[in-house]
This record gives sequence, C-alpha cells and structure tokens, in this order.
Amino acid sequence: MAEALVEKIGELSTSLASIKEQVGNLATDFTAKLAVNGAVSAEMKERTDKALSQLGDVTTRLGDMEKRAARERENGEEDHKSLGDLVVESAAFKSGAMTSSTRGKMSVQADRAAITSADTTVGAGRSAGTSLIPGQRVSGIIAPPDRRMTIRDLLMPGQTSSNNIEYVKETGFTNNAAPVAETTQKPYSDITFNMANAPVRTIAHLFKASRQILDDAVGLKSYIDGRARYGLQFKEEAQLLKGDGTGQNILGVQPQATAFAPAFVPQDATPIDRLRLAMLQVVLAEYPATAFVLHPIDWAGIELTKDNEGRYIIANPQNGTTSPKMWNLPVVETQAQTLGTFLTGAFSMAAQIFDRMEIEVLLSTENVDDFERNLVSIRAEERLGLAVYRPEAFVVGAVAA
Repeated sequence: MAEALVEKIGELSTSLASIKEQVGNLATDFTAKLAVNGAVSAEMKERTDKALSQLGDVTTRLGDMEKRAARERENGEEDHKSLGDLVVESAAFKSGAMTSSTRGKMSVQADRAAITSADTTVGAGRSAGTSLIPGQRVSGIIAPPDRRMTIRDLLMPGQTSSNNIEYVKETGFTNNAAPVAETTQKPYSDITFNMANAPVRTIAHLFKASRQILDDAVGLKSYIDGRARYGLQFKEEAQLLKGDGTGQNILGVQPQATAFAPAFVPQDATPIDRLRLAMLQVVLAEYPATAFVLHPIDWAGIELTKDNEGRYIIANPQNGTTSPKMWNLPVVETQAQTLGTFLTGAFSMAAQIFDRMEIEVLLSTENVDDFERNLVSIRAEERLGLAVYRPEAFVVGAVAA
C-alpha cells in the first residue's frame, strides 16, 4: 500500500474520532437542555446538524479509502493492514472510547515483523544486523602456522659462485703398509679417485597483485614477502632431505644414504635398539653420528615406550626437555621425514650446502601485460647445491623392525 494512502487514512481516522467526540458532547448538551427547557435553541440545532453532517462525510471518505486500499492489496500490494485499518477496527474506536485525552496515544497491534539484529538475510528489510551493527575487525592477517625448518641447520654451510659443485672423492684405498726387514723391498699401496658433482638448482615461485592493493593494504607487501620466503624454505627442507635428483630436483641426503644393516640383532629389538645400531653403523664407517631425523609421530612412539612395570624408559613427563635426545644425540622432528623412517649420520661433516644465491624477493612491472593492467609480479627464488661427500656416513632405515 502506498505510504501517502496510509498517511491519509490515519489522518481521517483521527478526524473521525474527534468528530465523534464532538457529536457525543453535543448530544449530551442537547438532551440536558431539552429536559430542562422542553426545547433547544436554533444555534444548538445548527451546531448539532453540522457535526452530524461532518461525521457522515468523513465516514464516507474513510470507507472509500479503505476500498481503495483493498483493491491495491488485490493487485499485488503486500497483504498487511494499514494503520488506518488497525485504528478503525480497534475495540477502542468501535466503542467510542477515543477522547481528546487518548488521541495520538492509542496502542494497536501491527502485523509486522520485529526489528532485530538476528535476521541478517539480504533484503529482509527489517533487520538491523548488517546495517546498524558493524562487525568487530581483528587487525592484520591471520596466517597458518609455519613449519620449523631443521635440515639446513644440521648440514655444513658453504658458498659458491658457480652453477656446479665439483669435488674429487677417494673411491678406493688398498693399504699394503706392513713391517719390512732392512734392505728389503717395500710394498706398494694403491689409491683411486673419482670426480663427483652436485649441480646448483633453483627453487622459485611467483605471486600476482595489483599496484593498488599493495599501496592501499598496509602490511600486505611485507606479508607476501614473508610467505614467499617461507614457501621456498618449505620446499628446500624437503629437497635437502629427500630430493630425488631427477630433472631440476636436488639429490638429497636420504636417497644417497646407506641402507640400515645392523652389525648384530639383539633379541626382541625395539626402535630404541635400532637407532643405536644405526648409530653404530655410522661409527663403523669411521664417522661420528651427529643427529637423528624422525617424523614427530615416530618420536612420540619412542618417548612413550614403557618397561614391564609401566614406567617410561626415556621420557619424564614431569620434567621433559626442550631439546629431545636419544643416545646422547639430538633428535630432529620434522614432518618432511617419511613416517616410519629414520635417518642418522655425520651431518656436519659428510655433507655440505652451497648457496649460490640466498633467498631474493623482487617486485616488477616490466611485463607489458602487467604494465597495462597495473599489476605487479612478485618473484621469490634461491639457488643452491648439495654435496654429499660420504654416503656411507649416513644410514637410513625403518624405525620398527
């Protein structure tokens, strides 16, 4: 129903109530004077006739408007009663109880939904939830957790200005040294060498962003920079540990490690026993083991190992250490490791990282398409190589038998 029509019906309803009050008052005076004097004055008759005429006129006009409102509802207008409808149909109006003291204060029950903050449906029309109550904005960007990188810190660091690391390895040594008698021929020993190489590989990725968002969103540039660096470190961790060397992949430590072959097998061997035997295997290769690399689940299983009386063998739940150790060697937990697999060896002696280019993050608009569309290309990359000098100094195997 049109708002103007609703307003007009309300005005007529108020006017009708006023006229009915006036007619009621005149009727009281008319009856009283007629009883006292046996007649009424011409003025009283004229005022009464005028009031009754106005009452009839307003009642007719209000009825016409109500019919018009009904037609509009039939033609598709929303099916809700107007304020005029509610006033005329109210018990107070029908009983003639509306007086000068109640006009403008009458309470009616409207067929309308309440305005609440609960209804946030778009187009609901009666909700204050999305319009009047702003949400509380938490500053910054909530980032996912970062994995703690561990493998690089285990290995010997190095730098290079080349695209390939070449190194000479001794591949054989026949030691014929022996005690000899005076003036006798001394024995000859033999040494063989071989050239090995570790190519420098590139790890990189790109981001695209508009110039406007980088200018307008405070902190977004540094956030992307941090995530770009983290992405490279995440991939580097996996490459240093398990890269297979195919294509542009680094040949990692674990694929080059010697398979676990214990010098002996104790009765009812546990994972704790197997790690000690792997450590022994490294020692027998004339290298000291410097760490164990395990998946967090495998390390938790080892820490929870109990004896026959239910006592923890290596763990102390009340006084745990922030630096896990096994057989006096640090234990490195990383989800880059394969579940159920261990790696140990002389990390700080038998393998070395060569950084050709440390992590670099650059922004550019030089691309023609980027320049025309006001886009920025963000490139993060690093170059490095890994040389495993002595594969026999590393041992890989299954945690459980």
